[in-house]
Amino acid sequence: MATKEKSELKTIATNKKAFHDYFIEESYEAGIELFGTEVKSIRKGKINLKDAWCSVVNGELLVNGMHISPYEHGNIFNREPLRVKRLLMHKKEIARLYGLTKQQGYAIIPLSVYFKKGRAKVQVGLCKGKKLYDKRDVAAKRTAERDIERGMSEKKRMY
Repeated sequence: MATKEKSELKTIATNKKAFHDYFIEESYEAGIELFGTEVKSIRKGKINLKDAWCSVVNGELLVNGMHISPYEHGNIFNREPLRVKRLLMHKKEIARLYGLTKQQGYAIIPLSVYFKKGRAKVQVGLCKGKKLYDKRDVAAKRTAERDIERGMSEKKRMY
């Protein structure tokens, strides 16, 4: 009897603002150190990555500004929603990211939170900030592509 394999990745939240404000050069997967009530709250989708960023302190990668709402049934075990959380990565990867952020002006931004084989993971991006004209250029390309698609679909309807 064949067993059904359920999807390994279950995306909980994405940081849409990061894709708008930054060029994503590389992305990494990192584990996240959480407490039980935080995991339950994340499973319910009560997480916000909008203003989150990462920093390297004493060789550890920390995520700041990630809001995890308190679990309703957590009572005394709930943690502070905006507490600094530690990300779990290899030391060489952390050292490389730290070097790039200090020398070349990159930022480390959490892009998404998902569950992989029952464990909470964070996709972290090595990002470079967009200028205002870059954002306008991307928006103009997107509207041009949308207009082309619209024209093609209208043309198909005519025939």
